[in-house]
Amino acid sequence: MKLILGSGSPRRLELLAVLGLEPAEIRPPDINEDPRPQELPRPYVERMAREKAQAIPCAEDEVVLAADTTVAVGRRILGKPENVEEARAFLDLLGGRRHRVYTAIAVKSADHLRTRVVESRVQMKRLSNTEREGYIATDDWQGKAGGYSIQGPAGAFIPWISGSHSAIVGLPLAETANLLQSAGIKVWTP
Repeated sequence: MKLILGSGSPRRLELLAVLGLEPAEIRPPDINEDPRPQELPRPYVERMAREKAQAIPCAEDEVVLAADTTVAVGRRILGKPENVEEARAFLDLLGGRRHRVYTAIAVKSADHLRTRVVESRVQMKRLSNTEREGYIATDDWQGKAGGYSIQGPAGAFIPWISGSHSAIVGLPLAETANLLQSAGIKVWTP
């Protein structure tokens, strides 16, 4: 079986390497990622992973892995900021409080589609204007759910997490390994 990564995320590619996996191909999906009206974060992220997987063609000898990560404050979904002002607003909202990070994975073979959602909790410290603006200047917020990445400079703002660090980065390793193995992909093999 050939593994197809349905994501253009370099972080997901790096996390797959931790499992000893290198995809045969990378096929980023092109779907509408806008939340539906009143859609809650957990169902939203699962729908996104499922739709990404379904948007990618899958031959009989292929397994497609797709994923989506979102940051949520209560019922509010914080996607990828569209500009500096939105990134600043997200950081102000997240600073000094706990929030949830949901990562959903979808594994599709010719005859099955399996999904899992992993919920982690994250606390970001209250940021000073200097810290916030220094982080904004790094441009690390671009393309990141909630406007930050825990594995980047913003990791210095995160004193506490509960859950899966790799899921917060973008791919929960334990759940991904289990789903891929159930679809016929060998994990950790020489």
